[in-house]
Amino acid sequence: MNTYIPKYIKAKSRGLLSKKIKQFTAIMTSCTLCPRQCKVNRTKEEKGYCSTGKKAFVSNFSAHFGEEPQLVGDKGSGTIFFSNCNLKCIFCQNYDISVNGTGQEVEDESIASIMLYLQKIGCHNINLVTPSHVVPQILKALDIAVDYGLNIPLVYNCSGYESIDTLRILKNIIDIYIPDFKFWEPNISKIYCHAWDYPQIARKAVKEMYDQVGDLKVNRAGLACSGLIVRHLVMPGNLDGTYHILKFLKEKISPHTHVNIMSQYHPMGEAGKIKELSCPLTPEEYRSAMQMAKKFDLKIIQ
Repeated sequence: MNTYIPKYIKAKSRGLLSKKIKQFTAIMTSCTLCPRQCKVNRTKEEKGYCSTGKKAFVSNFSAHFGEEPQLVGDKGSGTIFFSNCNLKCIFCQNYDISVNGTGQEVEDESIASIMLYLQKIGCHNINLVTPSHVVPQILKALDIAVDYGLNIPLVYNCSGYESIDTLRILKNIIDIYIPDFKFWEPNISKIYCHAWDYPQIARKAVKEMYDQVGDLKVNRAGLACSGLIVRHLVMPGNLDGTYHILKFLKEKISPHTHVNIMSQYHPMGEAGKIKELSCPLTPEEYRSAMQMAKKFDLKIIQ
């Protein structure tokens, strides 16, 4: 029997969820949900960098078994892939979804129904993939779903390019944060995702997430209930960035940080236009990245 009570249930019972929904709805009238700070009125269907107006777009949803073992268990992680993105890396492995925006526009009630369906089929959590630009819609759906019995942990699975103000409003809502930490050097992030400030933003965002949820905690079955998992996709020719990111996690976040060192980079999207990105990651580069993580004695997820 699951004894963990998700944060969003407690927030709703105290009236905090409805207050946060009002805050986020107000922000959408001059949108500053993410660091792009587009300030468009999304309630009037104006669209900024994320190409999303008043309603969220969903590409697909399923019991997903390709996530971290602490999320997957034997029934899968209940992933909801939101279309579009506030970062839009030129090499994104989900380029059709994040950049081309493949998906269907959905009502908040539909998102709530998806959450409840994923719980009904046994998923261990609701895993929000690329949620940063649709936080208001997610919270509205959450408010509906709780009334119909949603009671499994909520996972915020993001790029790491997050507004601190948005994260602070999300405090006491999200159970598990899974940010990427992609790049350490501003000149690289400027080329790869048109965001020179990504490294600075990601450092602050990961710190805020950790302050909210702490180190990863699992139940008796080994399933994640709350806490932080950081993903790092090792990029070809950029082991120096990997070193600095892992060092930061060890020294500035927690020596017990759970890290997923990811090896699946291969050229996608517009990656072929850049020499350094036109080749897949080599086995030697990945082994070096893993050795770094072991040297820092972080909690490596495999």
